[in-house]
Amino acid sequence: MNYVKLQNKKVFPSKVICIGRNYVEHVHELDNEVPDEPVIFIKPNSAITNKINWCEDLHYEGELCFLMEKGQFVAVGFGIDLTKRELQSKLKSKGLPWERAKAFNASAVFSEFVKLPRDLSQFEITLHINDILKQQGHSELMIFKPEVCLASIKRDFQIEDGDIIMTGTPKGVGALSQGDKLNCSVYYKRKKLINQIWLVA
Repeated sequence: MNYVKLQNKKVFPSKVICIGRNYVEHVHELDNEVPDEPVIFIKPNSAITNKINWCEDLHYEGELCFLMEKGQFVAVGFGIDLTKRELQSKLKSKGLPWERAKAFNASAVFSEFVKLPRDLSQFEITLHINDILKQQGHSELMIFKPEVCLASIKRDFQIEDGDIIMTGTPKGVGALSQGDKLNCSVYYKRKKLINQIWLVA
């Protein structure tokens, strides 16, 4: 099984639970409707990686992510929900499921995780590509805050120790080019850098 690291310890998630359409400006940029409840989809363990395996039609979506233990958030990290956007659009237009565009192998890229500060409302993420800021999002701007997402997930899914929750992406998603250099960061209370990962597409 694939794994992530929590302070140099290997953790083996059974699944990645993703929240879609959780920032208003991102909903509008993809011309979707603002949801009235969390939009949930799942990536399998085979999606988990710590590097980008570049291919054609690959789009990035940077996200604040939480590692779970005993049904609670215990650690925080940066994640990238890689998406095959043209394939997703094609499948959606036909009313078909779009797992092939979202849950393919190595489609969930994660930093290492760090122990969680107490206040879940004060996180900010940034994603720079080739030193240009592409995405910036604060947890206060989420339509559904992390605790609300967790409660909604628990109504339908069993959360195993080590599972990861991706809380949605802010505006600024786009296509990757081979060789792009990504700098992905998580800040606490807008100032303190607590997590970071550098990637090459």
